[in-house]
Amino acid sequence: MVSQLVKSLLVVFLAIFMAVVYEKLTLYTTPPPNIPLQWWGPGKEGKSDTSIKPFKINIPNEVITDLKQRLKMVQPFQPPLEGTASQYGFNTDYLNTVLEFWKNKYSWKDRLVYLNSVPQYMTEVAGLKIHFMHVKPATTKPGVTVLPLLLVHGWPGSQVEFNELIPLLTTPRAGESFVFEVIAPEIPGFGFSQGTDKPGLGTAQVAVIFAQLMDQLGFKTYFLQGGDWGSYISTMISQLYPERVRGLHLSMCDIRFNVNIMLRLLVGTIFPSLIVEKYEEPFMYPLGKYFSFLIEEMGYFHLQATKPDTIGVALRDSPIGLAAYILEKISIGTDRKFKQLVDGGLEKKFDVSRLLDNVMIYWVTNCITTSMRLYSEILTNQQKGLGLDNVAVLVPTSLARFPNELVLLPKSIVKLKFKNLIQITDMKEGGHFAAMDQPKSLADDVWSSTKLVLEKENVTYT
Repeated sequence: MVSQLVKSLLVVFLAIFMAVVYEKLTLYTTPPPNIPLQWWGPGKEGKSDTSIKPFKINIPNEVITDLKQRLKMVQPFQPPLEGTASQYGFNTDYLNTVLEFWKNKYSWKDRLVYLNSVPQYMTEVAGLKIHFMHVKPATTKPGVTVLPLLLVHGWPGSQVEFNELIPLLTTPRAGESFVFEVIAPEIPGFGFSQGTDKPGLGTAQVAVIFAQLMDQLGFKTYFLQGGDWGSYISTMISQLYPERVRGLHLSMCDIRFNVNIMLRLLVGTIFPSLIVEKYEEPFMYPLGKYFSFLIEEMGYFHLQATKPDTIGVALRDSPIGLAAYILEKISIGTDRKFKQLVDGGLEKKFDVSRLLDNVMIYWVTNCITTSMRLYSEILTNQQKGLGLDNVAVLVPTSLARFPNELVLLPKSIVKLKFKNLIQITDMKEGGHFAAMDQPKSLADDVWSSTKLVLEKENVTYT
């Protein structure tokens, strides 16, 4: 017994020693690469039209007529297994409910008024048409500084993720001497942002495109906020252009599990207090349960990272199939316990019309395939060769940890990459789709973290 304990201790101390040496010598020491702005438009390189044009969503009637016809012609679904809710995927009994609502109650005409109520624009960057929302404060008092904030969405999201969040950021708050001006672009290949015809456009290249977009809009410095792919892209902008980023706010943390991190996590299985705070233990341990959940829920990731065009054909041909695929991801991302509910917990958290707004964006723009190709691009040798996984983030960073986020990391791990971590907020509720699920909590945290950044910059407050 004693001998076994000694062996365990030796293994732990050896792992700690190796982790420390590895960290000091190699971890997050790579300088940021120089990634040029390249041409992603069709054909040979040309000149982008960088003018800013107002944009309204306007879908041809024949597209909506075709959609309605497809919804009428849906084949009967295979019933769910007895005694199951959503453990096998999206429950088809509830899918029938969604289908009936979509056919008979959802009004695209009415929803279009809502979607177009947010100021939107179109411009070109690197040969691609980029669609973005740009919302300025309606009023500002003297002495109130307007701060540009770039919001970046993820998958399977779109511009509609931010419709409830944006007013909470652009409306001045009593006692604060700043307010936000929000720029929320859609990732190339998502929604109304043009997808590329060329391979190689990954999150790093999107970061370059969005940095160029902000430059074209006249913003030399700005704040960032992102979740899901938005966290990757925002983090990469911070790595590539730290002189432009005044503050980075994340609702999901982009850290790859390298050798050092795995060694730390293994040490934590024996001595968790060396790696995590007491309240953080449920994030990671037991480690087997943590990775089992990730493996169980990452099937879509593997499919989209290897065969996006194949699954894209099926999803493009069936609007209700597309809805099931997207809504299932929103369900499990919001709360993993929602598997136990027939409706996937969606009606606990969301208005069905808003959920279908997001599905409609994917359908009417035919972007499901181009959106999924982003998964393939991040796993290429070209992307890995950029070395961004090993580049430290030096800008002031804040992290909002929502308890049902798919990937939660302890502070000791986050600080390895994010060297200037100024705030971590542990939220009481919410998950992966924080901007839709918990817009007030997310907005409050963006405000508080920005205030902290400004205080560190010695900005005087009233």
